[in-house]
Amino acid sequence: MELFAESLTQYKRLKTLEVNVGGLLIGNYHPIRIQTMTTTDTMDTIGTVEQSIRCIEAGAELVRITAPSKKEAENLLNIKNELRKRGYNTPLVADIHFTPNAAEIAARIVEKVRVNPGNYVDKKKFELIEYTDTDYQEEIERIRTRFTPLIKICKEYGTAMRIGTNHGSLSDRIMSRYGDTPIGMVESAMEFLRIAESENYYNIVLSMKSSNPQVMVQAYRLLIENMQSELGHCYPLHLGVTEAGDGEDGRIKSAIGIGTLLEDGIGDTIRVSLTEDSEFELPVCKNIVKRYEPSKVNLQKNNVPPIKNFSPLNITGRNTRKTFSVQNIGGKNVPVVIADFHKKEGINREDLKDIGYRYNSSTDKWNISDMAADYIFCGDNAVDFALPGTLQLIYNYELWKSSVDKTKCFPILSEQQYADDSFDKSTSLNFVTLDCYSKNYPPFDKEKFFEKIKNDNAVVLCLSSENTNAVQSVRRMFIELNEREIKNPAIIICDSEKETMDESLIHFAIEAGSLLIDGFGNGICLGDHNADKNLSAGRQGKIPDYKLMNSIAFGILQASRTRISKTEFISCPSCGRTLFDLQETTAKVRAVTHHLKGLKIAIMGCIVNGPGEMADADFGYVGSGPGKITLYKGKEVIKRNVPEAIAVEELINLLKENNAWVEPAVAMTV
Repeated sequence: MELFAESLTQYKRLKTLEVNVGGLLIGNYHPIRIQTMTTTDTMDTIGTVEQSIRCIEAGAELVRITAPSKKEAENLLNIKNELRKRGYNTPLVADIHFTPNAAEIAARIVEKVRVNPGNYVDKKKFELIEYTDTDYQEEIERIRTRFTPLIKICKEYGTAMRIGTNHGSLSDRIMSRYGDTPIGMVESAMEFLRIAESENYYNIVLSMKSSNPQVMVQAYRLLIENMQSELGHCYPLHLGVTEAGDGEDGRIKSAIGIGTLLEDGIGDTIRVSLTEDSEFELPVCKNIVKRYEPSKVNLQKNNVPPIKNFSPLNITGRNTRKTFSVQNIGGKNVPVVIADFHKKEGINREDLKDIGYRYNSSTDKWNISDMAADYIFCGDNAVDFALPGTLQLIYNYELWKSSVDKTKCFPILSEQQYADDSFDKSTSLNFVTLDCYSKNYPPFDKEKFFEKIKNDNAVVLCLSSENTNAVQSVRRMFIELNEREIKNPAIIICDSEKETMDESLIHFAIEAGSLLIDGFGNGICLGDHNADKNLSAGRQGKIPDYKLMNSIAFGILQASRTRISKTEFISCPSCGRTLFDLQETTAKVRAVTHHLKGLKIAIMGCIVNGPGEMADADFGYVGSGPGKITLYKGKEVIKRNVPEAIAVEELINLLKENNAWVEPAVAMTV
């Protein structure tokens, strides 16, 4: 497969078919479209109209509305008419799950319908059923019978369709043959796509959503491979991480999943699913897609060398780069976090609070959190106090050389300094920077440099790039290291010059997270250079938010599933089907369970999104009726119809019964 080879060295959009959604063109190199979904009751016409308007004015180019039954589908006409009456012509999308009749009604009204192959016709009862080949084919024919009428209506009315597969809602039939896998997700969509093409219907967008960014990325890549090999063309792709959650974590997880694919030129429309009001999703979408505007990407050949005899990325599982360990970096160690303090004017004990260390003067002990940085890049700032045992320092060369005690501090050297034998080196750990293929970087003897690195078990590389498309450049360097059989661990250095931290968060998540998702990198170091520029220019610029930067770093590692340091919450973004206040409930559950490191808890508004969409969760809290909650362990129902007033308490009891609960403890003290 050669699909990803070109995008590994330069940015290039994937060629897809063109789809018309009420005059909005998607795919075929058109701009990446942004969209969202309303959270109001679809029967509340004015409420849905007003929220739709807020979303449109925030930038939504499509607005999706749930239509779980015939009555909601019929009310889409009232919503559409009221929007048009107010002067808003943004295309509407009907979200359909279990009800083909509702889809057929909606397709006559709105510009696009979304169907989920996992529950549009198939059953999803978490039953382990063995299907014979005959049984399996009979089910395919049953799908054809139920799905074809919708296709004919869409053709007649010029309605577009999204075939939207979700990782957590694969049917029992698909699960029986393919399991809960990206391959199963792809085949679920391809079955519907084959039927549509047999009816000469092509106005289709596809999606492969999961709450796990890694699964999502694998599924989309596999889908493209299948479309190209079987159909000879690719349909436009709608990208999204489903049930991403809220706040910083939801934004990081979404940016990693969506951004990893966009960096490969994959994706024609996106939706960021946050457990927040719909209009708050749009600024996040904008911060993601503006990275790929023609003026922001290098569409010309760059300085990155072509790939020869390249074995493509493993699209069905993480293919982690093999490295040896240098102290606690590389090998089987989790990726490290390096806090960038090099612009600080002096470093004291209090500064370490921002990166997970709190000093207790009365006991002369350090309290260390689960999100405590492993190293500090100090630059030319000497640290003159005793450090907590788990923290080490990185000094610029001259400061390191003059340091008396070198047991806790290590040098960082440029390519030229490392290659120059007159520079002293640490016998245990040297950080060596490498600018990946930048045209402006001073030349050096690369062959000699790489040969020396390869034979030095004390070197950790620090990779960055000044090129416009830094991800492609750094990723190409990782591939070159593999080609040269260099197994030194490598830190991903990611700097931001964005004006706001909202923009920087997206930048960090995409540039570092996309590499981690593909199995590259043994640590990350994030730098806020815009704050540095403002301060150095004497302006009232922002001081780097070191606490937030540290949190983002650990959030990126958590979302890429490379280092787990906190509880993971899988919560849906709410919609008209939601049976309780999702934002308030998520906050309540988070408040009492946030200390359960490594546990995955799903909070789902209704039976459509749960249990299906919480496939990756250890425990689930799912709305099952007005004021009623059903609690799950994995996919198994444990407690039904729990009154909402005591449901959080019952969730805690369920965790205790399964030895998943620990009392909130004081942070580890050393």
